[in-house]
Amino acid sequence: MQVNATTSLAPLKVTCDMPGLTSRAGTALLSGLADTLGLTDALVRGLTVHSRAVRHEPGRVARDLAVMLADGGDALTDLGALRDQGVLFGEVASDATAYRCVERLDEKMLEHIRKARAAARARAWGLAEAPRRLILDIDATLVTAHSEKEDAAGTYKGGFGFHPLLCCEATTGEALAGILRPGNAGSNTAVDHVAVLEAALAQLPEGALNRGTLVRCDSAGATHDFLAAVDARRLCFSVGFDLTERVRTACLAVPKSGWIPALDSDGDAREGAWVAELDLDLSAWPPGARAICRRERPHPGAQLSFSDSGGHRFQVMLTNQKGRRIARLEQVHRRRAAIEDSIRCAKASGLRNLPFRSYAMNAAWLELVLMGIDLLSWTKRLLLFGTELAACEPKRLRYRLLHVAGRIARHAGGVKLRLPRTWPWAQTLAAAFARLQALPSG
Repeated sequence: MQVNATTSLAPLKVTCDMPGLTSRAGTALLSGLADTLGLTDALVRGLTVHSRAVRHEPGRVARDLAVMLADGGDALTDLGALRDQGVLFGEVASDATAYRCVERLDEKMLEHIRKARAAARARAWGLAEAPRRLILDIDATLVTAHSEKEDAAGTYKGGFGFHPLLCCEATTGEALAGILRPGNAGSNTAVDHVAVLEAALAQLPEGALNRGTLVRCDSAGATHDFLAAVDARRLCFSVGFDLTERVRTACLAVPKSGWIPALDSDGDAREGAWVAELDLDLSAWPPGARAICRRERPHPGAQLSFSDSGGHRFQVMLTNQKGRRIARLEQVHRRRAAIEDSIRCAKASGLRNLPFRSYAMNAAWLELVLMGIDLLSWTKRLLLFGTELAACEPKRLRYRLLHVAGRIARHAGGVKLRLPRTWPWAQTLAAAFARLQALPSG
């Protein structure tokens, strides 16, 4: 057997004499968009606590932290990635100053951050096409704590940490609201679901909410108090429903003629899956509640909780949506899986690590994570629409766009950012900066 020798790299001569280089050329889009949408100014106004001038305004520090999280950082020390690029990001606070800023973010100041985010969102939605139908997905996730942190607790999966609850808009991917909870917080706690829904609704621009707005959740949302709160706001709901003995009996009682083909993601009939409306007494639930069952052939190796003569798997949803196209209603509910993508993106943008010992500071960190996710979403919708990067998740977007190296050249007329000619997405980044400069300032 012939073995080819491994060819080593040619000898490199390394020098440190190149002026004006940056490794965060694309990240400047995030801070620039925050300024253009009025988010930075609103944060500065809302978080100012002293009448005297300070070197680092708390609002600007909060903006820089959100940009850092959107850029992929997960600890205060990662703020150095912006601090070392002063030409693009200006004077960025030290780690100690940023720590003191987060430490001072009490509930009143967090409310100012939420109002600033809501105002910027209204402006962003005014500049981009608003979602045709608002769909609010609510779900919880587990965040592991690797050290003793305030209110960290054991989780239902045997871990240790926190159990935050998030609400995201399905079409835009924006993280509208989130609340931090101890690791032992209940999955189906109605008061928490109502609280995160209220916070999410407060983030929506005026006039965006209508009777077609859909609130989706897994079976944790199937509580009387939560669905009553959704119904009281004249919203639609679609939640998972537990397979109790009564529900199982109703599933097995559906005649063969009662099942119709389920739909796949493209709206075509899906082979091996059917749906039917169940005959259940739902008088204890909000008016108009319906139970729709999905029956499908499980994939090889899947475990069945119960089976009929055909060995199918059953899943049931509870909804108050009207209409005879139950296959379409079930298809829309199944798309709730998009919240898992949103949570994964949130964990890749600072939620994976809650870095402080203080519970209040970690709650503030969560609010900054939400703001960073907003900046990523608005960047894709306003500056990258029509390109393949508009659908990228944070990891790929950072590699292709945000973390592009460039050379900064100073001229009498200002600063010029020169991008590498051979980078495949250089023209896309240049076009994004052009779109940013063309946006009207807020």
